[in-house]
Amino acid sequence: MKPTRKISNRRKPRKHCRTRPVPAPWAWLLAGSMLVLLAGCAALPHGREVGPTEILQAQEEISEEQLLDVGIQVFQSEEVTAERAEEEGTAAKIRQAETHFMPYHLKLALQQSSHWGAVHVIPDESASVDVQVKGKIHYSNGEALVLDIEAVDAAGNTWFRKRYKDVATPYGYSDLQRGAKDVFQDLYNAAANDLARFQKELTPDEIETIRTVSQIKFAADFAPDAFKDYVALDKKGGAAVKRLPAADDPMMARLLKIRDREFMYVDTLNNYYENFYTVMWPSYEDWRRLNLTERTAIRDIKKDAALRQLIGVLLVAGAVALSTSDVNTGGLDIGMVIIGGQVIVDGFNVSKGAEMHSAALKELSESFASEMKPVVLEFEDNRYELTGSAREQFAQWRELLRRIYYSETGFDPNLGDGSDTAEEP
Repeated sequence: MKPTRKISNRRKPRKHCRTRPVPAPWAWLLAGSMLVLLAGCAALPHGREVGPTEILQAQEEISEEQLLDVGIQVFQSEEVTAERAEEEGTAAKIRQAETHFMPYHLKLALQQSSHWGAVHVIPDESASVDVQVKGKIHYSNGEALVLDIEAVDAAGNTWFRKRYKDVATPYGYSDLQRGAKDVFQDLYNAAANDLARFQKELTPDEIETIRTVSQIKFAADFAPDAFKDYVALDKKGGAAVKRLPAADDPMMARLLKIRDREFMYVDTLNNYYENFYTVMWPSYEDWRRLNLTERTAIRDIKKDAALRQLIGVLLVAGAVALSTSDVNTGGLDIGMVIIGGQVIVDGFNVSKGAEMHSAALKELSESFASEMKPVVLEFEDNRYELTGSAREQFAQWRELLRRIYYSETGFDPNLGDGSDTAEEP
């Protein structure tokens, strides 16, 4: 007899799959409103935020032999696209004007410290200065300013590269003084102080080397064959003086005169920058002050609008929750939907106020930019109209100096002999 097989009535347990609940549509609205509420102005670039900073004055008079000449190049800036201008609260024309305004104000801060020889704003790199300062604008709208500053001497030594950040308040716009107190004066003072501290650490011999190298590099720029072996360059770009020209070297004497003419032109060019700075000051300060006020108002309005929208979404969400429950709401859920919807509409209406303020900012920007006019310079009874960029004009002037030098020496290096010379300019 075959053994009977018991059949179990127990079923194998089913494997249950855990499913994540799908957020209700109102949850997405809630999350979106939270993001709007938390959103603020464009994030500032990272950098060392400066505090109250007084300018460091030289404690004693510095001898002329120990003074270094400084050239501050016209600042650079990242491209200001329409999207970035909207986000940052500025305009491309204003940023272009700032690239000339800010280096000139930094020049005034350096002059106030009394640590330097001649301080000029220059449109491009020049071998005629002992220390070159470069700047780049990362953020500027009257509420905050973020700058990169780099300083390099003629011998190829990088003094420092730093990013400075300063944030303004409405109170900071009181008692401003053209040429002496900017709303971001602490930032300019901090950069000037860093330059002065580095200069104070140099030995007299190091300062003399920097001054000598700048002279020889300028000479080598005009007569490379004659002066190329006077300075040795290392792989890192550093320079050391190998030998000096004779004290009565006629070629060096002519080139130093040419250098003096370049200084005279740079002086004239800085008169242009000064005029530009002077004309720009009142309009620029008013624009920055109003820009800060408008941006503060925009943020307050956006927060109010987002808060209204958030409350409306919560009311609608609560109504949805009540309608799906077993509780008799007596029409409360419908009322909450109506009220919540109205609050959301009110929030969007408030947001339109922010658009009106943004339009006011654009109008201010265009009004400010239209006040910038080209300037005509006069030099040695000749008139030069600055219709192009200052960099282009500076290059033309350097070419003119070369023609003067070639005509005086009777030697054109492009020809390889003195059989033909450039015409007198």
